[in-house]
This record gives sequence, structure tokens and C-alpha cells, in this order.
Amino acid sequence: MKKIKKAVIPAAGLGTRMLPISRTVPKEMLPIVDRPAISYLVEEAAAAGAEDILIITGRGKDAIENYFDYSIEYEQKLTASGKLDKIEEMRNICSMANVYFLRQKETRGLGHAVLTAKNFVGNEPFYILYGDDIIVSETPVCTQLANAFESHGKPVCGVKPVPWESVYKYCSLKAEQNGDGSYNVTDMIEKPKPEQVYTNLSILGRVLLTPDIFDILETTAPGAGGEIQLTDAMRVIAQNGGMTAVDFEGERFDLGSKLGFLTANIKEAVKHPEVGEDFKKFLREFVADMDK
Repeated sequence: MKKIKKAVIPAAGLGTRMLPISRTVPKEMLPIVDRPAISYLVEEAAAAGAEDILIITGRGKDAIENYFDYSIEYEQKLTASGKLDKIEEMRNICSMANVYFLRQKETRGLGHAVLTAKNFVGNEPFYILYGDDIIVSETPVCTQLANAFESHGKPVCGVKPVPWESVYKYCSLKAEQNGDGSYNVTDMIEKPKPEQVYTNLSILGRVLLTPDIFDILETTAPGAGGEIQLTDAMRVIAQNGGMTAVDFEGERFDLGSKLGFLTANIKEAVKHPEVGEDFKKFLREFVADMDK
């Protein structure tokens, strides 16, 4: 299998659903226990073989760049305390891949953000990991998409069935099952009206695209919300040769919402090697007190 070497992470959004904290802390830097959300995305892309990762940022997001840089002050303090393992851990964060940054000067939608990555991507297939979507899985979702790309030779989107009453918040795919459990997608629509819904399969956070998406994005008119929607550009691909959809293995957390953020923290905290057992004990006692 040809390795997908590049990944793009759009992270320029304002995060209005996470106000007031997102006014001063980028939502991508909100912690899941002791790691910022953006770290999960970079680690997934790197684990799937991506060597060069572009994070598209905006004003007020300097903390993201700082996280993927060496921290001399902390290293000096940790060296003096003999905590060399912590230094190695922090340096590994910086060296798992080549992480680059590009500022989106105006937030005109996900499609516009991806278009800014044209020169970075060049003539290679690439992953896109949506900045709000953290997916915890045994096999990185990007790897799952790469396997489908190798099998079918078409761009791939990661999907999940969503409640029918919630499809209007996402997108709806016109899709039929392939023999291997994946889907062949021939149409899609962003934030559909009830009469426009094809299925309750929606793209959730991961796609693998080929560079021809950029020519399409350059002529894509603003869509839902007055923004340039990546879904509208992928629709052209779906209608002209089709895309593959993979109902991915893994649990998705919407880190753009307060409930998603809290759920991710609780589920990851109970697995944390340092605090997991004590946190589970706390939860049991807390729930027992609630039931009294």
C-alpha cells in the first residue's frame, strides 16, 4: 500500500459553542485530561503514516504552535528535578511528525481552509482531520480510510449513522453498500432539509482526498451558512465517479460542544494510567451519592 504522507488539520474556527472559555483558549487546546485535543489529531495522523502535517490556524491560536515546540524553561526545571522521562515525553510530542502551521486570514468555511493547503499538499493524496472531532479507536481512523483507498481507488470519507432527527446538523450521503462493508457514495448534501435527506449516514471528522479537490474548491460557491463547504466540493467528486465511505471503528467525541468535551474527559480519565483507578472510585462514590 502506498503510504499517505500528508495530513491537513483545519483549526481556525472560533469555537463559539465553547464560549466563554474559547474567547481566550483555542478550543483545540482544551484538555482531555492532560493532553490538548489537537494532540490526539496529530498523533492519529502520525500513527497512520503521515510525515508532514499542516495545522491551519487563525488569530489567537499561538498556543497550538507553542505546544509542538520545545520548552527550554520546562526542560531546565525538569532536569534540575531529575525528571528526564518527562523531557523525553515532551520531546516525543514535537518529533512524531513534521508539523507546519498556516494562518487562515479569514474564516470562510472548511472548504476555504482546505484550499489554503493546496501548495502544501502538492500532487499527493492526503488526510483531512476535522479540528472538532476526536476519535478514539484501536486502529487509527486515517489508517481505516487508507485501507479503503487502496481497495477501491477512490477518495474516502469516514461516516457514522446519526439519529434521523439530527441529520440536518450534518450531511446526508446517497450511498449503497459494497461487498466489503464499505459504501459507494454517489451524492451528498450539507445540512439537508427533510425532503433532501438521502440516508442517515453522515461524514464525521475524517476524509482522504486526492489533489483534484483543489480545482473544485476554487470554483465552489458559498453554501450552507454562507461559507465554502468542503461537502459541496466532495459532492462533485461523488457525482463524477463516486467516493467510498467507511463506517469507521472508534468512538467520536465532538470537542466543539460542552457535552462532547466533558464526555471525552470522563471516558479518557478512567483509562489514564496515573489517575484512572482513583477517578473510577470517585465516580462510583459520586453516582452513589446522587442516587440517595
